[in-house]
Amino acid sequence: MAKSRAKPTPKTAARRPAAPPEGAAAVLIQELTGTAPGAPAPPRSWLRRVGRVVLVPALAVLSGLVLGALMIAVTSIDVHRAFEVSVWRGIGTAFVEVLQAYGALFAGAFGDPVRIVAALQSGEGLAIRRAFNPILESLVSATPYIFAGLGVALGFRGGMFNIGAEGQIFVGAITATYVGYAVTGLPAIVHIPLALGAGLLGGAAWGFVPGWLKARTGAHEVINTIMMNYVAFRLSDWLLTGPMKRPESFNPVSPTILDSAKLPRFFADPIRFHLGFFLALAVAYGVYWFLFRTTWGFNLRTAGANPHAARYAGIKTGRWIVLTMSISGALAGLAGANEVLGVNHNLAMAFSSGYGFDSIALALLGRSHPLGVVLAALLFGTLRSGATRMQVVSGIPIDIIQVIQAMILAFMAAPAIIRTLYRLRRPAEAEVEVLVRGWGG
Repeated sequence: MAKSRAKPTPKTAARRPAAPPEGAAAVLIQELTGTAPGAPAPPRSWLRRVGRVVLVPALAVLSGLVLGALMIAVTSIDVHRAFEVSVWRGIGTAFVEVLQAYGALFAGAFGDPVRIVAALQSGEGLAIRRAFNPILESLVSATPYIFAGLGVALGFRGGMFNIGAEGQIFVGAITATYVGYAVTGLPAIVHIPLALGAGLLGGAAWGFVPGWLKARTGAHEVINTIMMNYVAFRLSDWLLTGPMKRPESFNPVSPTILDSAKLPRFFADPIRFHLGFFLALAVAYGVYWFLFRTTWGFNLRTAGANPHAARYAGIKTGRWIVLTMSISGALAGLAGANEVLGVNHNLAMAFSSGYGFDSIALALLGRSHPLGVVLAALLFGTLRSGATRMQVVSGIPIDIIQVIQAMILAFMAAPAIIRTLYRLRRPAEAEVEVLVRGWGG
């Protein structure tokens, strides 16, 4: 007589894996996660996840530096003359030229090791500060990159391609400058947050406009933010030659902000390291917490990953488009406020020097993650800080740094090139991460 199958008890039922969702629920989960039915799950090992995320950007940086070295060798007159003598002499000269250039770049970014050791042995405070000043200058250069890169990365997470970070930096700098010199009689504990808040609101307002146009009319944010950049540039030019021009100056420059609005510096001149770097790190953590630890952040990422699935789940995507662009602009505005309140202490024409445009490459290199953005900003800051010494020592133009950054961006935009060059395995479908939606998104 066949034994009857025992009914599952609550304990045995709890041990059984839940059945995969079917029907509309399966479709919704597939849309939100971007994984196909039956696709292998991403690796669960923490080290494997970190390696998978870091490997391609690290190889992109390495490839950019290699191509930069080739350009240094190809454009060197000494290398050309050495090749006229013999091939081996030309190769040796090229190797020496590259080592000299990158050595000067390293010393300009992190300090001369010989000088650091001598300063430590002397025990003089001023000598020690000056020896370590290149490292601190790299952090100063990285600070606006962190703010602007976080803004662009958050836009990517929300499905928005914010090309307007440069204009938002300008507007944030304009509003922070005005509050910095026009509002008087306030203590520093009030004046500094007020000026930073003015920069934040200025950038947010400049990001709100293309976000609202995208949500209401469908106008693409790339076109709108590019045009808004030029409006911000010309607005800055007009203000600096008119209402905000320093009365006693013939140059287009604003009045110097009050001491109560300046971000505190930790050392005496000529060291410019200031509080803004730690504010940038705090903002980076805040962005991480917002994106990955709050319901609002989940809704923002969902609306960016797949607006159709988000609408199906009841998320109002138009509202999140406006919010994404506003927050993105606010973070970029903080970059402009940081430069005015912590470094320049006034506003001049073309003060930004491309921080907003570089932040696009920076956000891609950091894979639109706050931690990755901070690391990429430190890299870009060291390149920017060390470029001047490289030009002085080896005669290599500073523009080579922009070439290296462009190569890194190209490799990050086409990771298949990196995987082909270094023979990396092809990622599983579930491991592919979309950093930003395309033109028609």
